[in-house]
Amino acid sequence: MKKDQSRKRHIAKAFTWRFVATIGTILLAWIIIGDPMMGVKIGGVELFTKMILYYIHERIWFKLNLTKDGKVLESKKRHLAKTVTWRFFGTIDTMIIAWAISGNPLTGLQIGFAEVITKLILYYYHERIWYHFDYGLTERKHPHHE
Repeated sequence: MKKDQSRKRHIAKAFTWRFVATIGTILLAWIIIGDPMMGVKIGGVELFTKMILYYIHERIWFKLNLTKDGKVLESKKRHLAKTVTWRFFGTIDTMIIAWAISGNPLTGLQIGFAEVITKLILYYYHERIWYHFDYGLTERKHPHHE
């Protein structure tokens, strides 16, 4: 697989995920804080920090060659593992941003914990949907059929 092609894919995935996740963060912050503008501020800052973090996360996972008994880890297990590692870093980022913007560490914790479940689910399905598209791939590392 050509490096420039895989980077295009990872950039596209970063944009689609960020769109979905930012909307989720804005809604959660609005519900928890009760102020839609505060939700927009938190989501706006995340838009930038998470794009960078997500791209780095994608590049690391792309370079990992996870195998079990000589076989590449099946996609559902791989996607689940990616989901958990991304959520860890994403939640820490959200907590810090929400705390900084709201001035209240408890608000950061509430928003971070509320988003753990919602974002785990959203991210897993984002990965599953992207798995069925070949954009940015010159050849597939993993076959589609599972």
